[in-house]
Amino acid sequence: MIAAPLLEVDRVTMRFGGLVANEDVSFQVNAGEIFAVIGPNGAGKTTLFNAISGVYQPTSGEVRFHGSVIRKPFTWSVACRVIGASLGRGFGAMIVFNSISLWTAAIVANYVYREPFEWSKACAAIVPTLQDAGFAWTWLLAAIVAVVSGCGHWILWQRARRAPDVVARAGIARTFQNIRLFGELSVLGNVLVGMDSKLRCGFFTNLLRLPAYRREHTQSEGCAMELLEFVGLRQHASEAARNLSYGMQRRLEIARALASQPQLLLLDEPAAGMNPTETVSLMELIRRIRQRGVTVLLIEHHMRVVMGVSDRICVLNFGKRIAQGTPDHIRNDPACIEAYLGKDEID
Repeated sequence: MIAAPLLEVDRVTMRFGGLVANEDVSFQVNAGEIFAVIGPNGAGKTTLFNAISGVYQPTSGEVRFHGSVIRKPFTWSVACRVIGASLGRGFGAMIVFNSISLWTAAIVANYVYREPFEWSKACAAIVPTLQDAGFAWTWLLAAIVAVVSGCGHWILWQRARRAPDVVARAGIARTFQNIRLFGELSVLGNVLVGMDSKLRCGFFTNLLRLPAYRREHTQSEGCAMELLEFVGLRQHASEAARNLSYGMQRRLEIARALASQPQLLLLDEPAAGMNPTETVSLMELIRRIRQRGVTVLLIEHHMRVVMGVSDRICVLNFGKRIAQGTPDHIRNDPACIEAYLGKDEID
């Protein structure tokens, strides 16, 4: 029996106005493999990563993880919040519409004639004002406000259903092309930040420093130190992240991504800016990440890294997939050579 793919990118298209960054891109990533996406600058690689990780919503097509699209489920609590917010704003609008003449007169008297503005009387007058109003237009305007508010909440909910935090909680973590660490935070603190999606203690438990918080904090620090040991940064745990070398910062970002215990790790040009020694060390780290049971999907321009660690490769050019296969197949594909690799790279 053939196992289902871990990640399926199915005819994903990303449009930004008249610009098509990705067009009908499709590929599958199997559990336990290292899959690379390559292509020249501007080919749409990072845009595709953003679509997978929830930063962008695909214009068309789907990204499926474990066979389904990652989305927050629609529940009764969501419906109640949307309806409650709509009715609350509608009721508030009706109060404003019916009381506006009374409040305007009070404000003018206070500002022009220096008469005291009595808040108690002004607020108490709202109820009889509503009872005496009975104007159809106030109810109509209140209903319009409620409907518009409900539509707005619904649109926000739909956009938040596949936000990056939802994707991260589902088991997909990523690094970035430009390092995005918390420079003033310690190395250990940066890794602890990556564990946020897996922590169970709530606001009040953390605020009151209850025993559950202390146990979870101790466990989190232990896991964070283990990850720093894994990437070779344990001895730098107390240093500020900004004091690390560029290669170390790359490793720290990988450790922070692993802190969320992902099943799929997206690496966006992890070897960028590294010297040859650091690059070889990174290749070994990527292999060891796979040995931990984490599937790796990477974007990379460094051909030695791509050909040295990847099981399969997808090649993009001008947002379209032009080839896919093993490193040996890609080395000898004429379209890939013309678009990206160049003859000298494969000699």
